Order: sequence, then structure tokens, then C-alpha cells
Amino acid sequence: MRDAVIFDMDGLLLDTERISLAAFKQTCDAFDLPFDPALYNTLVGCNMVHIEGLLNKNVEAFPGTPFMDMWQQIYHDEAVMKPVPLKEGVVDFLTFLEAENIPRAVATSTGYKKAVRKLSNAGILDFFHHLSTGDQVTNSKPHPEIYLQAAAKLDIQPERCLALEDSDNGVRAAHGANMLVFQIPDLVDPSPSVRKLDHRIIPSMKVAHALFKA
Repeated sequence: MRDAVIFDMDGLLLDTERISLAAFKQTCDAFDLPFDPALYNTLVGCNMVHIEGLLNKNVEAFPGTPFMDMWQQIYHDEAVMKPVPLKEGVVDFLTFLEAENIPRAVATSTGYKKAVRKLSNAGILDFFHHLSTGDQVTNSKPHPEIYLQAAAKLDIQPERCLALEDSDNGVRAAHGANMLVFQIPDLVDPSPSVRKLDHRIIPSMKVAHALFKA
């Protein structure tokens, strides 16, 4: 199907999005801010710098750094310091790709040290040849930079890569890099605008595995 596979991490490999959502709601309560589900959905898949910019723009009297620090600390305690479950079918697909000598990378908005810790805790770090992380790029998803970087690290042309994503912002990034994209939605359903993109929306990593082998 393709010469390499590039994976998002949170919500795609690791079941962390529920932890992030709960931590965000807890932080909103602490700062007496209303929780806006529609606004939160636009944050999924972005790095923290981009997220803080969106919150500053859309939340009146946004507290800024204190809010971001609390949210990240709550999340860090639950999702970085502790192992979190893998999404269904992840190990089987990674094992298959390894056996077939298909190059594999991660393209995540998380910073490098935290990404290594989370993947190590989950026992899957060694499946990947390279990590492209949010602190290694100038532009956050939905910009395609992180996917272009991941393909370059693998020395594979972007159009020869399959990208797997859960979020709309990630899909836009991978699509902008001219990759074949499979979207496996997690907490947030694909938006109407993203559904119009030339990509495939599937229910699970098991289906991605089956399609890749077909």
C-alpha cells in the first residue's frame, strides 16, 4: 500500500485523550471558566503553544500561563508518569509492520522527552525508527511540517507514506503533506469540512491493519 507508516500518538496509539479532557475540565473548574466543548475540539491534535494562542483568542480574560501549567501538570501526573492503555490493535499492527520491514515513525504534537516517556511506558517505543515531535517543528498541526519532517527522517517521499490520525487537525496536517491518510476518530467525530478531504475514515487500528495487508 505504502512504503512507510507514520502514526500520531495521543488518541491513536495511546488512550490519552480522555485523560487530557478530564484534566482540562478540572482546570476550567479551578479557574472558574466555563467548559466549551466546541472550542476544546479545535484544540485536539495541536501543540501547547498553538493551543494557548487559540485559548487566548477565544476565552475572555484567559489566565494564560497559570492555566496552561495546571492543565499540563494534571495531565502529566496521569498520562506521562503513569502507563496508559494502548488502543486496540496497535501492537498487532506494529508487529506486522516490523516483520514486513516497513519503516515506522511517530508524528506527535507532544514534546520529545514526554513522547519518549509515554511510548516507553506503553512498551512500544522500540517499534519506531524515528520520532517527530511538537518541539522539533516551527508550525503546529494542522500545518504539514511535522509530517514532512517525519517522512524526511525515514528518507521516504511523503506521497509514499501512510499517515494514521485520530484528530481533524492531524488529518489536515497529513493531507497537506500529500500522504495517504486513515482517520480513526477517538473522542471527536470528523467535522464536515474534514470529511470532504480525500482520506479514509475507519473505526479501528484493526481495520487499518487489514487494509494495509489487503
